[in-house]
Amino acid sequence: MTTSSRTSTRRNIGIGAAVAVAAALLGVASYTATKPGGAASADVPAAEVSADPQAGVYPELAKLARRDHGDALAQGRADAPVVLIEYADFLCGYCGKFARDTEPALVKKYVENGTLRIEWRNFPIFGKESDAAARAAWAAGRQGRFWQFHAAAYAEGAKEKGFGEARLKALAEEAGVKDIARFTRDAGGEAAAKAVRTDQEEAYQLGATSTPSFLVNGRPIAGAQPAATFTHAIEAAAKAARTAKDTKDTKDTKDTKDAKDAKADR
Repeated sequence: MTTSSRTSTRRNIGIGAAVAVAAALLGVASYTATKPGGAASADVPAAEVSADPQAGVYPELAKLARRDHGDALAQGRADAPVVLIEYADFLCGYCGKFARDTEPALVKKYVENGTLRIEWRNFPIFGKESDAAARAAWAAGRQGRFWQFHAAAYAEGAKEKGFGEARLKALAEEAGVKDIARFTRDAGGEAAAKAVRTDQEEAYQLGATSTPSFLVNGRPIAGAQPAATFTHAIEAAAKAARTAKDTKDTKDTKDTKDAKDAKADR
C-alpha cells in the first residue's frame, strides 16, 4: 500500500462515524427537497439549526474542509473560522437559486469580514452536460476565473441554454477567461476529469444523492434552504470557533505561567 493509499484509508476511516448521519441528512432530505420535478425551492422548509453550537455538528465531517491557499474553487481566507462546503451541479436549478439569491449576501456579510470561507465541490449528477460544465468550471479556475464562470453559468436562464461545447466557450468568454484555447485543452484533459471525480467521490461517500448539499463546519444542510438557515449555522459555527480559541488561549497562558513559576522555583 502506498503512502497516498494509507493516507486516504485513514481519512475514510476518520469520517466513517459520521457518514450514516450525513447520508440521512444529505441523501434522503436532499433528494426529497431538490429532486428534479420535486417541490419548488421556495417550499422547502427551513432546516432546524439548534442554538447550541455543537448540536448537529460532526467533527469528522469538518475535516473535509481543504483550506488550500491555492484553491481556485474557494473564496475567503484559508484560516477562516467557518468553512461552508457546497456540493453542486451547474444544471441544478436549486443550486442556481442558492447562487443568485443566498450566496451573495453570505459573501458580503461573512466572507468579506474573514468569518467564512466557501469551498466549492463539483458534483455533476445530471449527465454528460453536467460533467462538461464541471470540467469547464475547473478549467476556468486554472486561469483565476472560476467564480466569474460560476456567476455566468448560474445566471437566470443560463442552464436552459444547455452546456454544449460552444456554449461553454461562450460562458468562459463572458467570465473573462483570457486563453480560450488553453481553457478548451484544460477542460478536456485528465486533470479536470480527476478533479471532478475526486469531488464526486467525496459527495457520494457522504451519502449525497442530490444537489445542492452543504457542510458548515461539519454540520450537514440539505437543499436550497432559506438564507436564515445558513445564517444560523454560520453564526453558531463562528461562536463555537471563538469559544474553542478562547479556551485554547486560556490554557496556553496558564501553561506558560506554570512553566515560568516552575523555572523560578528551581
